[in-house]
Amino acid sequence: MKRLFIFTLVIGAIAAAIWYFTRPDPVTVRLHTIESGTVRATVSNTRVGTVEACQRAQMSSAAPGQVVVLNVTEGALVEAGEVLLEIWNEDRKAELRLGEAEASAARSRAAEACATAAGAQREADRLKKLRKRKLISEEAVDTALTEAESRRAACEAGLAATRVSAAAIAVAREALERTLLRAPFAGVVAEVDVRLGEYLTPSPPGIATLPAIDLINPDCIYITAPIDEVDAPGIETGMPACVTLDAFPEQRCSASVSRIAPYVLDLEKQARTVEVEVEFKDAADTVGLLPGYSADIEILIEMHDDVLRVPTEAILEGNKLLFYDAASSRLSAREFEPGISNWEFAEILSGVDAGEVVVLSTGRAGVADGALVVPEDDVE
Repeated sequence: MKRLFIFTLVIGAIAAAIWYFTRPDPVTVRLHTIESGTVRATVSNTRVGTVEACQRAQMSSAAPGQVVVLNVTEGALVEAGEVLLEIWNEDRKAELRLGEAEASAARSRAAEACATAAGAQREADRLKKLRKRKLISEEAVDTALTEAESRRAACEAGLAATRVSAAAIAVAREALERTLLRAPFAGVVAEVDVRLGEYLTPSPPGIATLPAIDLINPDCIYITAPIDEVDAPGIETGMPACVTLDAFPEQRCSASVSRIAPYVLDLEKQARTVEVEVEFKDAADTVGLLPGYSADIEILIEMHDDVLRVPTEAILEGNKLLFYDAASSRLSAREFEPGISNWEFAEILSGVDAGEVVVLSTGRAGVADGALVVPEDDVE
């Protein structure tokens, strides 16, 4: 009996030793105490957005030819209507000079014809008076009237010729204007892709070629970004938005939704998006922004103040949280009812009370329902 007792003690000691040396180490976890705060339901772009200029023109010459005048360089400030470059156009200038000379000659001929017509009409009127006094024959009067009518027709033909000449001058001027590339608005030359002496060829219909000059107006800036088709129906124009740019550390939150595209882009079969544009209300937020910068937008759909909230990173599949019990140092899983949420916080509608402690580091190995844990020094 004594031996059996000793044997039992030895087996128990061995089992205790095995349990002690093989027991799992407690998992170190980050904790968070549930409290009230503000929760925002937001929508963000699925792929990177872009800073755009309200006015941007990628221009090239409307006429083919050699560049003989290049008035701008990259970064130059230009005014609306300013000539940026000029194609060789001596032939068109000569045609314009010829048209102007022909117009001058036509005006002179018309003036001569109309003066002659006026004289012929006066002569016919004088002869009609003499005929009433029976001092000349009827035949002489008819001849004078016919001459006056003929001269009047010649005058009208001369005037018509001046109008034709004026139209020819307008055509010549338009042809000359096509050799000049003018700024359609005041702005900054972003790029010059042509050199003095190079030959420019207009783009064939349906085939895009590189622009000779890229002109932008940096005074008006907006952001365009693709939003997933699932999130797009909840967006309305006027909703506030924040903009984050890789080039700047601070978030800019004076923006609002200005346009929602009325169509879905299906460039990728598994990523269909809707283009959304946001504009800044505060001009200070546009300082330093350059067209072409990458940007992300976060649109505020709904906001609830002073509600219980939990960090989104703590939520497990099925809307479950891992609660920490300080007495046993163990975790227990429990489901809760969420409200609105974003990438940072989710609203708690029911299932959790203020002051309860949940685990944030849910992705660590060993963190699960019933696990033995050790909190980090600071409870968040």
